[in-house]
Amino acid sequence: MYENELRALQKADRFRKRMLFGEELIDLASNDYLGLSNKKKQLKKAFGLLERYNTFSPKASMLVNGYHAIHKEFEETLCVLNGFESGIAVGSGFLANLSLVESLVRKNDRLFMDEEYHASGMMATRLLGDRAIFFRHNDASDLRYKLQQYGGKRNIIAVEGIYSMSGALCAREIFDTADEHDAVLIVDEAHSSGVLGNKLLGIFEHYGREIKPNYIKMGTLGKAYGSYGAYILASREIVAFLENRAKPIIYSTAPSVIDTALALVNANTIQKKAKRYRSKIDKRYKIIEEILGIKSESLILPIEMKSNQKAMQMQKALIRKGFLVGAIRQPTVDTPILRIIPRLGVSEKKLKQVLQLINKNTI
Repeated sequence: MYENELRALQKADRFRKRMLFGEELIDLASNDYLGLSNKKKQLKKAFGLLERYNTFSPKASMLVNGYHAIHKEFEETLCVLNGFESGIAVGSGFLANLSLVESLVRKNDRLFMDEEYHASGMMATRLLGDRAIFFRHNDASDLRYKLQQYGGKRNIIAVEGIYSMSGALCAREIFDTADEHDAVLIVDEAHSSGVLGNKLLGIFEHYGREIKPNYIKMGTLGKAYGSYGAYILASREIVAFLENRAKPIIYSTAPSVIDTALALVNANTIQKKAKRYRSKIDKRYKIIEEILGIKSESLILPIEMKSNQKAMQMQKALIRKGFLVGAIRQPTVDTPILRIIPRLGVSEKKLKQVLQLINKNTI
């Protein structure tokens, strides 16, 4: 039924499929930035939290009977750590972005979204019609111009703390622009929480931004937090509005209780060990600069490839050497890349080895 479309994908070297990679491979492909995904001690702690309660599954949506004490404790912990008034756990980052875009942009409002925002946010903008305006990637000047030209009754800006493919940090000037125009600022911190700042709290901490009522922090748990799910932190008013208007929250089963418990355990561990993790991350930045001459500000290292075929060839060659990296192609990126994650779960020795292989092109 879809034979022609599949053949076209294969011809363009864009065909993808799920694969089970051997655990013997050195993982430089996943978003497990702090290496928490295989810490069984953390999992045991999460089970310990669940043993306090008779119920360990969500059972229903949050607004029926799916809201668990673990959800509440997790939300309150993140609010205290990040300085927000209120928070809500969500089933996934995809649902969190759908919730924010679908519910917050009302009639006569305008959403101004970075053109390289995550696909979940992009998909949600299709519900908005001409209420969605896109500005040039990380360009505060273009954002200011479009706010002046197309501003609505209420203006909402959506950016990422760290952009998932380039590893670029959101420009500081965009925060200033949001404040100047009294706009709501949504920051997707999926790739920046657990990576940026002395306490690893993300880009708000990295830039020293005092949390204001117009700021919204959204993040995921499947990356630095070593679990699955997501969260939204905002003012009490905005969170109350989401509870009443965000369809992905209202009509979805509440987030997994065990995954939330694991994220809670890991969030507390990250805070206790933040100084140690910060030092290890900074050492990886130095290694990257020494070997590749690239000054990195995040744990996402993109290496541009000449073609999709070359990206796939390089990935396979590195697998033969024992290293797993991402080969990212269209439509995720315009130009194919090798996406390398110098995560803390990989030793500095192994990181140096793979970077030297790429630098010398000896694979």
